[in-house]
Amino acid sequence: MRRPLVGVLTTLLLGGAAATGVGAAPASAAPQTADAPRASDAPRASVPQAEVAAKAEIAAKTKPKAVDFAGTVALSNCSGSLIRLPNSADGDPALVLTNGHCLETGMPGPGDVIVDQASSRTFSLLNSTAGKAATLRASKVAYATMTDTDVTLYQLTTTYAQIKKNYGINALSLSADHPATGTPIKVVSGYWKRIYSCNVDGFVHELREGDWTWKDSLRYTPSCNTIGGTSGSPVIDVNTGKVIAVNNTGNENGERCTENNPCEVDENGNVTVRRGINYAEQTYGIAKCVAAGNKIDLSLPGCTLPKP
Repeated sequence: MRRPLVGVLTTLLLGGAAATGVGAAPASAAPQTADAPRASDAPRASVPQAEVAAKAEIAAKTKPKAVDFAGTVALSNCSGSLIRLPNSADGDPALVLTNGHCLETGMPGPGDVIVDQASSRTFSLLNSTAGKAATLRASKVAYATMTDTDVTLYQLTTTYAQIKKNYGINALSLSADHPATGTPIKVVSGYWKRIYSCNVDGFVHELREGDWTWKDSLRYTPSCNTIGGTSGSPVIDVNTGKVIAVNNTGNENGERCTENNPCEVDENGNVTVRRGINYAEQTYGIAKCVAAGNKIDLSLPGCTLPKP
């Protein structure tokens, strides 16, 4: 698990990572902008306006979205994000997404599932430049587990509409679709105020770490070299701007299936160890487990999140 302050500060001091990683995204994470338009690009008068509009719509859909820190949060020990589901309403109590192993009461054991547990945890809501926009507070842990996935969902005392009105920040949208290999992504850490850029390298049948097993995990290409404290960071699809996974672990020392050294297990039981490679847990399945009012309902058709 990508927990903070367990060997992380020593690594940063020795490697100088703090000087380059904290306070701003690296140059590679800067929002992409289109080239300035040329006179030759202007549509000719003879081109039908409907055709021009159609081409503009296609270009808008395929243009990469600018990704920054707006809507991410910093926890006391992890990263996270303010999220909304496809059916969330402005008046619903907002949700914060992070890892199950970031839970303030300790890591859930294998098979443990927590629902509707009281919590007053606070979160620092960040704006686009990683400045603190507000302090948000939880009313409860709506859902948490480290079985099959590694996720905690906090329900807040404020609604999306209140957060938008008071602080000008929109929640990040959670995708309900399974991502594809090769998708360009950014991992946005509110804890370190750092953005990592890479691609989806593939998917893992089972990812095993210590006593825990996660299914259909997302593997990054090497440039997303996440560290402790990035746990719970949203993984954002650059093409859509939507959250597709939550960052959670990486193999640090090349060990086999131990804590902080997850291993990959395929359908035939073959084990692969990839030292230095990092992973996330997909989040598309959450959408099928949330009813009206942002209420977690594990009995909904298609909901496969583990049940208590």
